[in-house]
Amino acid sequence: MEMTDTMSRDMLAKAEVTTAFLKSLSHPARLVLLCRLCEGHATVGELEEFVDLPQSEVSKHLARLRADGLVVSERQGRSISYALAEDRTARVVRLLHKEFC
Repeated sequence: MEMTDTMSRDMLAKAEVTTAFLKSLSHPARLVLLCRLCEGHATVGELEEFVDLPQSEVSKHLARLRADGLVVSERQGRSISYALAEDRTARVVRLLHKEFC
């Protein structure tokens, strides 16, 4: 099968999206936060305890994950709950867990 310019541009565009996705996963704390969120919603306090990092660090990583579209947040009274934004993230994180943990 001959690769056309259109196919090549499409593959390059998809590779750029994939690279951005993988960059989001490339920090150990962000990856552990995503692993925890594969189990379901969690508050910042729960995530803070889980990764054993200060609240400011957890919030920084969650902000990056939110900006990258991997997590969503929902305010519940005085606390904020986080969840994975889409199932694709859970599938990739579970595969990484299976292969490396």
